[in-house]
Amino acid sequence: MNTKPTPRSRPTHHVRPAKRLLALAALASWLSLLFALTACQLVEAAIAPLPTAAVSAASEVEFVLAGTPLAAVLTPSDYIPAALGSPLDPTATPTPTATPTATPDSELGPPLAPPTVVAAAPPIDFAAARATAQAQGLDLAYAKIGFHTGPGGNAQGIGDYFRKLDAAGVPIFIKSADAAGPVYEVQQLMEANDDAGRDVPHILVFRLTDGRYEAPFYNRQLSPEDAAAVSWQLNRDSIPRELDKKYVWFETLNEPGRYGDDGNLQIERLGRFSLATAKLAVAEGYRYAALSFSTGVPEPEDWEDPAMLEFLRYAGAHRDQVAIALHEYSLINADIAAGYPYLVGRFQALFDVCDRYDIPRPTILITEWGWEYDGVPEPELALEHIAWAAWLYAAYPEVKGAAIWYLGPQFGGIANKAQRLIAPLGDYAVSHYFVYDPGIGRIDPARFYPPWRTATESILTVPTPFPRPRQMP
Repeated sequence: MNTKPTPRSRPTHHVRPAKRLLALAALASWLSLLFALTACQLVEAAIAPLPTAAVSAASEVEFVLAGTPLAAVLTPSDYIPAALGSPLDPTATPTPTATPTATPDSELGPPLAPPTVVAAAPPIDFAAARATAQAQGLDLAYAKIGFHTGPGGNAQGIGDYFRKLDAAGVPIFIKSADAAGPVYEVQQLMEANDDAGRDVPHILVFRLTDGRYEAPFYNRQLSPEDAAAVSWQLNRDSIPRELDKKYVWFETLNEPGRYGDDGNLQIERLGRFSLATAKLAVAEGYRYAALSFSTGVPEPEDWEDPAMLEFLRYAGAHRDQVAIALHEYSLINADIAAGYPYLVGRFQALFDVCDRYDIPRPTILITEWGWEYDGVPEPELALEHIAWAAWLYAAYPEVKGAAIWYLGPQFGGIANKAQRLIAPLGDYAVSHYFVYDPGIGRIDPARFYPPWRTATESILTVPTPFPRPRQMP
């Protein structure tokens, strides 16, 4: 019998028919209390230390870690980092206080403080900055936003971007579909770093897009486990020879959806398929990025399917070789936080489920990230949005990065728009970092609302407002 586990914090209650009127009355009282509590939360959120302060590019910015001398940076008048001076960058929020990491059987503590943003004229001594933070029980995170490439398109300047970040010691996040070249270029940097005894943990992701590579999953005549075996062999044997499994994460699916072509919910099949594929990949020394769900997918309760929970436990136990791939888009150019935390930031619902089932938070790769499928904002606005998202992702060390859609071909010539972000994003990445609390606290998406939006409801209780068409490779 396939019994669905119940998390420790959500006991199940049953209401008998004879008591329905009493239950409805109680529900009405509960809703009144909920509205009151929500109002209090909104007031509290309004006065919380969210990132609202702007700092002039010509001013001196000081960041102080508790109990230490100045962790100060001077921004000279002739140096203007990308987006510096926007309402988001840098964020003059208090440095969080370190808290112990929760053990699997313990109750989680309160939500952690958001990260502190630090801006400095490069070159930054990131090793020294990390040592200073770690001496206080904190840690350092980089700006984790990178690019998604493909065959053709417009990636002019990407090589200079790669070399700039690598020389500064800043990890690169790069995803490529079909075109192995950009991934291989960063792989070569990693190989050279290994030879030199230097560690810069770049994140490389690759996927083949031809429909035959996904077809085994959709073959309902195959069990999920048999489909995984066929799919893995087909994808593995077609990986370009120059890509080294030591460095590269591989995807085998793309935006499978909650429902299959037969109209039935396919979460159980996805969980079993992902677990079987992950075990095959791990046994052969590969790095596997599973699922690749579209923005706004899945629903939070889908992660609680018994088959999905079993896969999440395996992923949580093999975080160096198994990751969850997700796509996060705002669906409009005007506001990257439109729909937050239903769209961008939705990964927090997955972490909430893992926390409640005592599962280690898995590695997350946001292998498609951005605004619209055929559009990117002007660079100035885009960099403000990127600064906010980088601040959000910096709070979660399990989130390794996000790839801006798209430097490849088609999709209304989006590559020519996204290409304009390469140079300014490189400037931003080498001139900013984040100090964060590496502990684990309860998930609270409201702590990360950008200053131009007001926190309302939580992703943990509200379903997706609308789906996104499945139209990206």
